[in-house]
Amino acid sequence: MNIQFLAFSGCPLADPARDNLKSALSRCGISSYEDIDILDPASPEELRGWGSPTILVNGVDVSGLPKGNSVSCRVYNTPGGVPDVQCIIDCLEKSQ
Repeated sequence: MNIQFLAFSGCPLADPARDNLKSALSRCGISSYEDIDILDPASPEELRGWGSPTILVNGVDVSGLPKGNSVSCRVYNTPGGVPDVQCIIDCLEKSQ
């Protein structure tokens, strides 16, 4: 399973989203994910249009939304503005 956390430095929602991802991974017994700075010129071109933060599981956004057209801050329609732990767990379980 390929799990990618996409964000950029200074994004105020990156840390809360990363914390929820780590909690979900722990509950699912998964120990690793790829942390990608989408503003780094070395990051893959196909990942640069996602907002920050974005969590991809096998290339699919955990919220089910498509990729945007540019790098931007991303606020989810959830309490706290980031994917909640259960949403991430559901996506992980569907991808196994």
